[in-house]
Amino acid sequence: MYLRCNRRLKDGKEHRYWNIVESKRCAGGKVVQRQVLYLGEINDSQQQAWCRVIEGFDEETQQRTQLALFPAEKELPAHAEGYAVQVRLEAMELNRPRQFGACWLACHLYEQLGLDRFWQDRLPDSREGTCWQHVVQTLVCYRLIDPGSEWRLHRLWFDRSAMGDLLGEDFALVEKNALYRCLDKVLEHKQALLSHLTERWQDLFGAKFDVLLYDLTSTYFESSRPDDENDKRRYGYSRDKRSDCVQVVIALVVTPDGFPLAYEVLAGNTSDRTTLKDFLTKIETQYGKAQRIWVMDRGVPTEKILTEMRQSDPPVYYLVGTPKARLSKLEQELVALPWQAVRCGVEVKLLAQEQELYVLAKSIDRVNKERSMRQRQLRALLKRLKELHGMKFNKSQALLLKLGAAKGKYRAAWRLLDIVLPEAKKRGDKVAFSFRLNRQKLRAIRRREGRYLLRTNLTGREPAQLWQFYIQLVEIEAAFKNLKDDLQLRPIYHQLQSRIEAHIFVAFMAYCLNVTLKARLRPVAAGLTPRAVLDKFATMQMLDVKFPTTDGRTLMLSRYTEPDTDHKLLLEQLKLTLPPQPPPRITAGGQRLH
Repeated sequence: MYLRCNRRLKDGKEHRYWNIVESKRCAGGKVVQRQVLYLGEINDSQQQAWCRVIEGFDEETQQRTQLALFPAEKELPAHAEGYAVQVRLEAMELNRPRQFGACWLACHLYEQLGLDRFWQDRLPDSREGTCWQHVVQTLVCYRLIDPGSEWRLHRLWFDRSAMGDLLGEDFALVEKNALYRCLDKVLEHKQALLSHLTERWQDLFGAKFDVLLYDLTSTYFESSRPDDENDKRRYGYSRDKRSDCVQVVIALVVTPDGFPLAYEVLAGNTSDRTTLKDFLTKIETQYGKAQRIWVMDRGVPTEKILTEMRQSDPPVYYLVGTPKARLSKLEQELVALPWQAVRCGVEVKLLAQEQELYVLAKSIDRVNKERSMRQRQLRALLKRLKELHGMKFNKSQALLLKLGAAKGKYRAAWRLLDIVLPEAKKRGDKVAFSFRLNRQKLRAIRRREGRYLLRTNLTGREPAQLWQFYIQLVEIEAAFKNLKDDLQLRPIYHQLQSRIEAHIFVAFMAYCLNVTLKARLRPVAAGLTPRAVLDKFATMQMLDVKFPTTDGRTLMLSRYTEPDTDHKLLLEQLKLTLPPQPPPRITAGGQRLH
């Protein structure tokens, strides 16, 4: 094996790339070369580091001499005999493979949002030398790339990643106490960070905040209710179908492009209808009054809040879904109105009442989706009821428990059936029940398939625009899904209320990196998700290459693997450039010399 230098002219400059090459003799006596390891470019900025590594001392002249470690296949001059660093290639070792690509990309997104500068001004280093801004960066990047507990970050992940190489830190950065103490420091800067991010997204992507999507979700804890009355963990309506667990409620405001403007952690028993007014006040206080349009799902605003929004000066505009009960009340007035096409497969009817406009929308795609879901659930329920009908029950209570479980699982389909429950019978009699499909109810539901009623005080807007505003609520649903699934908001292992909120804050910052990557992908590769890109870059590894020398020292090279075709394409599309390979190090007896 030997070292080979490949030269390439690029942009009027010569670049030198080094490889470890092995000569192989094939059948017929032909000798071919095989690349064993790509070492990367040794550019001008690294030249000094290389020179320090290979510095020698000439005893005859009593002067230090710089010798070429890689003579580029040239014979060493006679006067250099005994001074050149001789590397034992046969003893080369490859150690500590670790994840590089996704860590580097996460750090790039972090810096692009200016989070490094933001935390540098607010989290000075500790007297013991802990760089708190690097701890925050590690927590956020970890949550984005491979989320898990702080314990897992401390015990496993950091050592298996290149975060230490990228930040110039060692394992002391992620001591458990450092991670938990950092969580205690960040939460007080939440509002300042939200304002900072708003400015960055405006600078980077021209983000607009005139249309805001507002919704709530919950995240549960597999623990008992705390005794502290000020703790936000409470029993309440669970969107995760875990009413048996205490929870907190998270209210979130995002733009149609997914850029979050604000969020709040609320008590688990908070009603949806009690949150909006405080958020309106918070947004106006922080960003001033403006002609914003609030898009919300049904159940969020009360009639009182909507009235206040209409009567505000200037008025606060809203577009909100309405319960099906209101559709029933307006059905007679809507039936005579003509349908208007707003796009292929979508039609609307408009009904003006006082200061509001009601928009009845009908979507073919939604019809097909709702019908398919209902048919699947109805088939499953009928199958289960036939199974229960074939069973023999001696006690009606046992049968009712089985039916109650089926009702809870297939609630929507249950409403379409007429079920005759057993009457009280004498002891020993077999218990039975009967059921049949109510076709009248089915026809009534099918008439309303794919239809939903919107309510707004934007009386002068085009119906197509109103419909487009409303369907953008999927962005906030995607945000919640991303937080819960990709970023693993739960399980939350913390017990202190402040650390629970700090944990959610870190997940929120990771979501901001995700949104930034999504915004960068949108114009160049809209079909790619941030998760797919991160997983692809995660295949780029970094490893330590050790070359023992004949004089008992060790030459250490930390090198990331050469990007493949897909990596190069992504880098080109995103206009990103990988950093230079780290400079070499030389050690003796385990102690670093250069």
